[in-house]
Amino acid sequence: MNLTLTSIAPYVAIARFDHWFKNVFVVPGIIVAIYADHSLITASIIPHCLLALLAMGFVASSYYVLNEILDAEQDRLHPLKKNRPIACGLVNLKIAYAEWLFFGVLGFWVASLVNQQVLLIVVTLWIMGCLYNIPPVRTKDKPYLDVLSESVNNPLRLMLGWYATGIQVLPPVSLVAAYWMVGAFFMAVKRFAEFRRINDPERAAAYRKSFKYYSEEKLLICITYYGVAFGLFFGIFLVRYRMELILATPLIAGFITWYIKLGFMADSPAQTPEKLFRQKGFLAYAFLCIATMTALLFVDVPGIERTFVPTMPTAISVPVAPETQK
Repeated sequence: MNLTLTSIAPYVAIARFDHWFKNVFVVPGIIVAIYADHSLITASIIPHCLLALLAMGFVASSYYVLNEILDAEQDRLHPLKKNRPIACGLVNLKIAYAEWLFFGVLGFWVASLVNQQVLLIVVTLWIMGCLYNIPPVRTKDKPYLDVLSESVNNPLRLMLGWYATGIQVLPPVSLVAAYWMVGAFFMAVKRFAEFRRINDPERAAAYRKSFKYYSEEKLLICITYYGVAFGLFFGIFLVRYRMELILATPLIAGFITWYIKLGFMADSPAQTPEKLFRQKGFLAYAFLCIATMTALLFVDVPGIERTFVPTMPTAISVPVAPETQK
């Protein structure tokens, strides 16, 4: 019995069920959809959203298995990832490939129980995982594209939650773009933390091809760009759809700053986001941000529109007298 459990354990490990917590990024899509249409609150919304989360988890596990299969050689050069099951030779690759396909198909089937939009998004997530990992495309090896293609999963998670509610209209483009940029911000901080952790440009380039181009300076510039882009897109969203959210901007700025600080830590938890649970203060602050923004979506603040109404005219038209004809 123990031998059986020991032999199964590596296959469970490569599915990374502990990473399923990242599906929390689906939840804001659900919340914003309910804000947009209160009639979505029906008896079916909870099981549909739970099924969408489950489908997301299975497809994510499919992605993680593929990632570990194709990255095993490079993982052996990483100070932490060298201990992964496939890098250690504990996994039969034929079984691992079967596991990749199994979780993918299982995710598609569960998504189909919700609606066509959720199925389409889950399939897109799976395809993006293939493009990210499989040669010759393998976007993870290309500078900048590695971060941008991986972070596309963020707005897809948002849309998964949005459509799981049964809503039929498109989500706000500004919110989708903000979600993409904050995902790119998280990924860029992760790359920065990895680069610092390896602390050897040649070894870093051998581990990840995109690191041949990156440097700490370039990654910090990327982090700044993605953080600013997120703020601008989110600002567009709140001005157009919910002015009350402007009251949360100091908290959001603090969250962004704190996450950058985590990227500078020795053995940064930004490298392996599942370790963020050890950062109790940061997690408490993140939950405060989420709770505040959720409350501001549904609680009207008296006078908020008058306070932030434009006080300058957007255009000044000066009448021009016609020329006197002689």
